[in-house]
Amino acid sequence: MISLEQEQSGIESLEHVVVRFVGDSGDGMQLTGTQFSDTSAMFGNDIATFPNYPSEIRAPQGSLYGVSGFQVHIGSIEVSTPGDTVDLLVAMNPAGLKTNLYAVKPGHTLIVDADAFTKKNLDKAEYETNPLEDGSLENYRVIEVPMSSLTKEALKDIQGLDNKTISRSKNMFALGMVYWMYHRSTEHTVAFFNKKFKNKPLLIEANTKVLNAGYYYAETLELIPNAYTIAPAKMPEGTYRVIMGNTATAWGFLAAAEKSGLELFLGSYPITPASDILHELVKHKHFGVKTLQAEDEIAGITSAIGAAFAGRLAITTTSGPGLALKGEALGLAMMVELPLVIVDVQRGGPSTGLPTKTEQSDLLQAMYGRNGESPVIVIAASTPANCFHYAFEAARLSVEHMTPVILMTDGYIANGSAPWKIKSVAELPEIRNNLLKDAPEHWHPYDRDPDTLARYWAVPGTPGLEHRLGGLEKDSTTGNVSYVPENHEYMTEIRAEKVQRVQQNIPDVTPEFAQEGELLIVGWGGTYGALHTAAKQLHEEGYAGVGFAHFNYINPLPPNTEQVLRRYRKILVCELNSGQFAKILKIQFDDLPLAQFNKIQGLPFGNEELLEQFKKHLS
Repeated sequence: MISLEQEQSGIESLEHVVVRFVGDSGDGMQLTGTQFSDTSAMFGNDIATFPNYPSEIRAPQGSLYGVSGFQVHIGSIEVSTPGDTVDLLVAMNPAGLKTNLYAVKPGHTLIVDADAFTKKNLDKAEYETNPLEDGSLENYRVIEVPMSSLTKEALKDIQGLDNKTISRSKNMFALGMVYWMYHRSTEHTVAFFNKKFKNKPLLIEANTKVLNAGYYYAETLELIPNAYTIAPAKMPEGTYRVIMGNTATAWGFLAAAEKSGLELFLGSYPITPASDILHELVKHKHFGVKTLQAEDEIAGITSAIGAAFAGRLAITTTSGPGLALKGEALGLAMMVELPLVIVDVQRGGPSTGLPTKTEQSDLLQAMYGRNGESPVIVIAASTPANCFHYAFEAARLSVEHMTPVILMTDGYIANGSAPWKIKSVAELPEIRNNLLKDAPEHWHPYDRDPDTLARYWAVPGTPGLEHRLGGLEKDSTTGNVSYVPENHEYMTEIRAEKVQRVQQNIPDVTPEFAQEGELLIVGWGGTYGALHTAAKQLHEEGYAGVGFAHFNYINPLPPNTEQVLRRYRKILVCELNSGQFAKILKIQFDDLPLAQFNKIQGLPFGNEELLEQFKKHLS
């Protein structure tokens, strides 16, 4: 334990630090973590975040399964993951402490709200004795703070605040303490208060006062024996902002609409964790964006198909259960060969499963989850920031190849955040659409571009381009309904070949570290940060012959995939599922020496468990 009388022993410079805020769902941990992240980013640190909250709308207060958390990793060096183990845990109640203590490094710091460690709350957290008194925390630096009492004391002179509002302000007391501990300014958060509560001056005053109270409590009482500083990171020059994956996805579609010359339409049904894409695009009507919150998943995708028929850049967003419901209509979009982007923000399954936890379990559904032979393009984003790029890329491939694209993200990168270098529209490539402005002589609905096999896009109402679409098989030229067996086989093959030719329009996969050798670590999608960090550490420890290849293009695979895979003696495919990408690779390259490392816990990979697996396969 640390007494209030201990003197500060000086400021220590750190390369990076991992902080986790935990408490009840109503304790504002997501807001607290976001403010600490944004302030650190404004200071110039590289950051990565990981929100973690329960599936229930409001779990019982003080319960173990009602704990909400937010972890942030800040550094003066490259930060690719939210971190494995925690340097500072801020626990607002016993349940938060019990469910998160495992992650704290021995000898490191716990800040707890001592007022919350009542008999009632200890019982809810299934503690038999009070951990602040029984010696079970002697391996940690424990700072007991009566936050609830001190918050009430700080606000006693402000008239008009009810007890609930006062109690909910204690998260700002904790944030103020952490700001002092890591030499962060409170200015950014005060500016946030002034913007968020501009019509509620009482809340601005209250939150600001409590924030400052926490800051000065830590400072004047010398509560923290060591204060720390983390220097700004060395990053490429440019203008940056912290961005969440879902926001980046929405912005990527806005940019694609601009570069393709098409108006953006989103037809969607709200579902965790994809809803924020809808929420973000609703804000941008001034860019000509049209959004429809449909009554169900099927209406969401079919409204988007209708928009595509009318010549719009059409998007629909969902998660795993919704992708299942959209399957039939997705087959229709593939059949009629219209551009459509389906965003699948993956979560734990099956069924309702773990709606607020991450998983990569929808890949086989995206590849094969439709009736008949119905291939579509499948790509995956791998970081919160590059969700922008892959949303743009999904729109580009869909429009240029006249076929649906499934863009896969997951709850980890969709809700996580990272610095993103803001791009100008001029930096982005043009998107060539296949819209016909006038009717060519002897035009037919299924005339195709000879290189891509994409059919031309005829918008209803254009004179001379009258045609009909539907789910029945089409004649390969006229577009009329056809039951001719040979025609059906031809159309099935040409739709598949059209998707395969996308290989000509995507980049090669480029391994990092060793370009050939003993072991190739393979991942896809949102596991990039964890795999890259562990592979880099292995490389720095002197393990030669270890490469790392991460896949963003799944169907089709990059054109040099087989060439790269065959340069290594063993291939280890790491996924947050039971081995779905490994199955796809085995189907295409059945004689490759593939091994698997799989995790299905609703959590991302940890650095230590990855290093253990890598070294096991090297030995």
